[in-house]
Amino acid sequence: MRLLFVGIGGSIGSMLRYVVYHSMLGFNGTWFPFLGTLFANLLGAFALGWFTSRLILSKKLPDDLAAAIGTGGIGSFTTFSTLSVELSSLLQEGQYFLAISYVFMSMMGGLFCAFGGFRLGQRRVVAS
Repeated sequence: MRLLFVGIGGSIGSMLRYVVYHSMLGFNGTWFPFLGTLFANLLGAFALGWFTSRLILSKKLPDDLAAAIGTGGIGSFTTFSTLSVELSSLLQEGQYFLAISYVFMSMMGGLFCAFGGFRLGQRRVVAS
């Protein structure tokens, strides 16, 4: 049953990534060719950090639903394979500075976003 939940979450996550990627094309211009993938990966890192600390570690969700959202939805929303192909394309074109910048923004930005999401998820909600 968990596999079905992960599959449903993965379908939703990949469709959201497609929408985000194509929505970012209008903002992209020519200064950075893979802005949609970078944005999806950073947003996904933040979301997974928050989701993990807020809901998974505190056991606030059933395991099947946690797997559907975390592994399925967020896992398919972010994509290491697309990052790898885009980096290969940049290297093939001889755009070494852009490739190094992309790796740095993806890795360091992803770590920063995941840590920020994790820390935000740990904050207690204060009733007003």
